[in-house]
Amino acid sequence: MTAPRFQPYIPPDFCARLREAFLRIGYDADGVLAAIGGLAHAALTRDEPELAYRASRDAGELGTVIRLFLLGSAESATDAKAALAPVSLDEALGTGLLRGEGDAVRAGFDVRPHGDEDGSWWVISDLEPERRRWLDRELSTDHVLGIGQASMSLVRATSRRPVGSLLDMGTGNGVQALHGSRHAERVTATDVSERALALAAATFALNDLDVELARGEWFTPVARRRFDQIVCNPPFVVGPARVDFTYRDSGLGGDDASALVVRQLPGFLEPGGTGHVLASWLHRDGEDWIDRVSGWVPPGVDAWFVQRDIADPGLYVGTWLRDAGIDPRSPLGREQAATWLDWFAENKVDGVGFGFVTLRRCDIDNPTVLCEDLRQAYDDPLGGEAAAWLDRVTWLREHPDVLAERLVVPDSVVLEQIAAPGDEGWQPTIRRLHRTDGPGWQHEVDELVTALLAGCRGALPLSDLLELLAAAHGEPIDELTDAALPVVRELVRHGMLVPASEATT
Repeated sequence: MTAPRFQPYIPPDFCARLREAFLRIGYDADGVLAAIGGLAHAALTRDEPELAYRASRDAGELGTVIRLFLLGSAESATDAKAALAPVSLDEALGTGLLRGEGDAVRAGFDVRPHGDEDGSWWVISDLEPERRRWLDRELSTDHVLGIGQASMSLVRATSRRPVGSLLDMGTGNGVQALHGSRHAERVTATDVSERALALAAATFALNDLDVELARGEWFTPVARRRFDQIVCNPPFVVGPARVDFTYRDSGLGGDDASALVVRQLPGFLEPGGTGHVLASWLHRDGEDWIDRVSGWVPPGVDAWFVQRDIADPGLYVGTWLRDAGIDPRSPLGREQAATWLDWFAENKVDGVGFGFVTLRRCDIDNPTVLCEDLRQAYDDPLGGEAAAWLDRVTWLREHPDVLAERLVVPDSVVLEQIAAPGDEGWQPTIRRLHRTDGPGWQHEVDELVTALLAGCRGALPLSDLLELLAAAHGEPIDELTDAALPVVRELVRHGMLVPASEATT
């Protein structure tokens, strides 16, 4: 374990013994699921703990740890001591892992299993607001957030191709670095918060991972260094320039935090290196969000902005107040909401966009910068699609004469047609392509494009297919080609047309 330059809250030797205890009792992602069952586990993810409480009663020492760290209950000191052996109760209390409550103890930190398809880790963070009521104090500015929806969405949006070096900028509890350790030879994690780095260090020690840690704002800790991949979940909350909580507030006004990361990140990438960022951006009256965010991208960088949601200012403010454990109905909640909403009104903000940014340092004069809406539900992780999107952008760049290429419609693409009754029977009014994998792209197409795609079976180059189509429909070939090429390139970028040489059989 690389020694950090600060005093950890939970020392590495303590973490080693705690890992031994967790392994002994089976406190991991699979063990918890087996102990409480699928129904209770699903209810727990909905913040409905009673089924898990009941199921844990028959799980012995594992049940004790589940109730301590996942359910927030008070457990007898005797039971906790037995469950956590070889960790002593005095050690657990001394590090803050547990807190005394008479003859009982409660968790002082959130320590929970977190798994992927290859195994399980443990992640240490501060207790969330609903679990802190017994402490009788508000969240501190340096509160270290647990694994939330934003964290997991970035996990799923990150490419997992092997790399030599990875930077997790703004590591928080360290979950991005954990996932990065699966595909990166070397991982560096930074944060502005000493408390976040302390808990991240404990997370890495608990999982026996060697991660380089450095403290500082933004990219300052890694000045003059470059990485093959950078992952960043920045403090992207949009609003007045203030810092209530370091995990979400940057001290910069509006969407300047997201803009800063997008502008500066490529300068810390090796040539061909990639970045994956969670970001927010303003939707302002009279301004196109695409123009706004594309202006953040520096020269020589491919960029793909995927907008997943647009929040109404009122909804946005209420969501983040509750995130901080503040009741929007309370005097404090109303005061903060008023300040926030006034700022939105003064800056003509009618919505806040949220999504993912994929960046690649390509060092060319004509990079691809694309901004898209992707607000439909989908199941597949976006990280694989982001890597494939970059591949397809490269292919288009290396094959500027698409007319000479043989293309294929993959089996994952289907055509939906909606017809209305007419004088000559049912007449198609909508033709829509659906990609049934990945993010489920959809494209509405006309009759000629539908006919062109029917011929894309890899036997003839696109130019020949267009000539046949023009002859069959009496269309001028030049006009048909000019109209078809932008559609073809867009379908290639979305994986709905692929080179015949890359098509699977």
